Amino acid sequence: MSSASSSFVDFQNVWLAYNEELLAQEQFAVEDISLQVQQGDFIAIVGPSGCGKSTFMKLTTGLKMPSRGQIRIAGQLVTGPLKISGMAFQAPSLLPWRTTIDNVLLPLEIVEPYRSQFKTRRREFAEKARTLLKSVGLGGYEDKFPWQLSGGMQQRASICRALVHEPQMLLLDEPFGALDAFTREELWCALRDLHAAQKFNVILVTHDLRESVFLADTVYVMSRSPGRFVVRRHIDLPRPRDLEVTYTPAFTDIVHELRGHIGAIRQPVGQGSGLPQ
Repeated sequence: MSSASSSFVDFQNVWLAYNEELLAQEQFAVEDISLQVQQGDFIAIVGPSGCGKSTFMKLTTGLKMPSRGQIRIAGQLVTGPLKISGMAFQAPSLLPWRTTIDNVLLPLEIVEPYRSQFKTRRREFAEKARTLLKSVGLGGYEDKFPWQLSGGMQQRASICRALVHEPQMLLLDEPFGALDAFTREELWCALRDLHAAQKFNVILVTHDLRESVFLADTVYVMSRSPGRFVVRRHIDLPRPRDLEVTYTPAFTDIVHELRGHIGAIRQPVGQGSGLPQ
């Protein structure tokens, strides 16, 4: 692994308690998290419900500050909410009164430096949004309203909205969890292609082990609360990956291996020299 100083995402012994009272009682939501993610990498975080996966995302975006340790993103110490990231969640949360393209354009209306340029560059920004929508199969749906789109289409639009301002990092919190299996796999491929084309960093939180193995370069398994990483598994399946790989013994072996770690008994902090992998 490259040195931490060259990492795009760098967590150094990060602990988080949600308030001062819990900190005084040493009751942490996540504990002793250290990881380094290189530029352009795709990582996935898996683990049981309530283990701290979403807390990890809040720390990565600067929405929560660590109680102990420090976080650097793109070489800068995180001291507040980041502007270089985009986020998508399980619920697409599209504004029902706005068309698909106007929903996608929303970050450009509110995030600087785009906000101050939006009126004069609206046509250019709209063309960028149309290109992005077309790349995920939504060409021709730009002027439809959310209620005219299927759940999968809404989620595609949500991912486009998260990417339209060209963030360096895309954070995905269970983005496909509410979709049927076939639609979910279609979106895996759409995300795979976007990442291959643009090489932004991705941090994916998911309960779906198949999803994590298909998409990620590295999968981290979190323990039960208080969450900490108990396994780091590099996914050595060649890219580009198509859905056929999910039926191969190599793929299913990795999925079964990760499943065996979910809910594993945590070692006390300080034991061992690093994460199993």
